[in-house]
Amino acid sequence: MTTHALLIVLTAAFLHALWNAVVKGAPDKTIVLGLVALGHAIPALFALPFIGLPVWAAFPFVFGSTLIHWGYYWFLNTAYKHGDLSVVYPISRGMTPILVTVGAILFAGEFLPPVAWIGIVCISVGIGCLSLAGLGRHTNWIAVAAAFGTGVMIASYSIVDGIGIRLSGNTLGYIAVLFVAEIFVAGFIFTTRWRRLVALPRRYVWAGLAGGVISGLAYGLVLYAKTIAPLGVVSALRESSVIFASIIGVMWFGEGPKSNRLLAATIVAIGIVVLAMAR
Repeated sequence: MTTHALLIVLTAAFLHALWNAVVKGAPDKTIVLGLVALGHAIPALFALPFIGLPVWAAFPFVFGSTLIHWGYYWFLNTAYKHGDLSVVYPISRGMTPILVTVGAILFAGEFLPPVAWIGIVCISVGIGCLSLAGLGRHTNWIAVAAAFGTGVMIASYSIVDGIGIRLSGNTLGYIAVLFVAEIFVAGFIFTTRWRRLVALPRRYVWAGLAGGVISGLAYGLVLYAKTIAPLGVVSALRESSVIFASIIGVMWFGEGPKSNRLLAATIVAIGIVVLAMAR
């Protein structure tokens, strides 16, 4: 994997952890997720006339990804209502690299060398250590189940978008259309919960919109990376965001316990180095 692609995905990983922290810290997570979706759509709507549309063959993938994202938002909202960031985030992201790598084999005919598999497994094991560190007697199992559902949704839209953007003929156009489509998510949330939106303190409104811009930038970087690197490798590197999320969970939200995090971070770091060396 090139250094260029590596740096792009690691930057996206940090930004992804950051916007998840914004959602976790909000008093009304459903409304803030709607604002995140709106933060995707508004900049993309303004950019679309200047960058153009993807080819028509890519639109079924945009439609499929949009539907999957509805499920993703629902599971993510449920998970954060009932669980800690440092528990939910590692579980939902940890299962994704393996699922995406297998999906890329089945649907994109994309086979990775053994060294790349070692790196992906290292990252997944490291993330698994973080998941176990956050579990205990007081774990909310609704949050755990929702986190697993979130992981399946992430793997699904990662594969769909990875194939779609390669067919698009216009990388930026595909990203813009995908983000514009999220206006339907925001519209559904706000029209059915208008009073809750009005009652939300302004600082959380702006935080949600900013989170949407950050999230959009993060996913846009990942989608671009999928045009220059294998889907499974990009997915695994992106999930290094769990290290950032765990640190934010402990330092920002005071979540615990803190044990095993150093070990997990070390294993994930080894996986990143191995993937960077894989060709």
